[in-house]
Amino acid sequence: MMVLKEKGYPVLWFVKEALFSKFPFEEALVTSDMAIVKSFQSDAIFVPGNEVPDYLRGLKVQVFHGLAGEKKGHFRIRHYFDLYLTQGPYFTRKFLELKNKFRNFEVMETGWPKLDIYGRDFEKYDSEKHALLNNHTAKHIVLYAPTFSPSMTSAYYLIEEFKELAKNGQYLILIKFHDLMASEMIDAYKQLSIKHDNIVYEEERNIVKFLLMADCMISDTSSVVYEFLLLDKPVITFKSKSKSIRWQNAMQYEGLKTLVETNLKVDPFKSERKKIGEEYHPYTDGKSALRMVEATERFIEEHGVPERRKLSYFRRRKIRKIFGKY
Repeated sequence: MMVLKEKGYPVLWFVKEALFSKFPFEEALVTSDMAIVKSFQSDAIFVPGNEVPDYLRGLKVQVFHGLAGEKKGHFRIRHYFDLYLTQGPYFTRKFLELKNKFRNFEVMETGWPKLDIYGRDFEKYDSEKHALLNNHTAKHIVLYAPTFSPSMTSAYYLIEEFKELAKNGQYLILIKFHDLMASEMIDAYKQLSIKHDNIVYEEERNIVKFLLMADCMISDTSSVVYEFLLLDKPVITFKSKSKSIRWQNAMQYEGLKTLVETNLKVDPFKSERKKIGEEYHPYTDGKSALRMVEATERFIEEHGVPERRKLSYFRRRKIRKIFGKY
């Protein structure tokens, strides 16, 4: 949004009503009314989700909401988008293959704007990290950020392991769950944090803050694994379904304490992590958002602004069920 404002573009955010209260930008123009979105007559629509109404004016641009290419649907072409802006070579190659197959969209590699802070403001939370460690007389911050997906999450199985890990007072354990995590798991880990002084259940929604602060992360099959690996810090996962594992992955829900100690002291996968950065997100200049806007500008200069997107009857029907008829 900052790049668009700097370039002088008017910006309207569409946020579903259920999430409206969680929208973080107080000064932004935001609505849950699709009629208002349609009347805005946009030139471009940036979409981190999987669907966008075909009847809206504007270039429909997919900007993605994660880096986990192994998750179901990441490379599924739903035919809603004119332009895919990819994060790195791994994603670009696959979408170029799909472009050659379907021939109804374009692909440009720009990097991912969520990670611009890595290149622009890497030390933003350092003082807060040091204060947390001092307050808890700890040496390392260990972040637990699992997926919410019931079939892939490790949250159900690691509670006893965290009780054991918490016995080491050198570790400050931060629990950061996705908004869609099962309520019983949220309650269970909140209770765990009440019983252990060095376990903190984090309510703040900005996970990037905790990625930057943590010295080691524990997860499973979550896109956040790749975001953390790009910071060149050790990751431990349990039963990850990734097809390209270049970090510590345990196939049993046990031994967490030993795994954390080993990865913090020896960091056995340090050299492997570099390959993730090269393939998934090689951009460290903090300018991916700028590249995305400029790529969109170039596309519109060459092809113009679409009045609507051509879709099959099935897709049009589905979109109207999701967003309404306009």
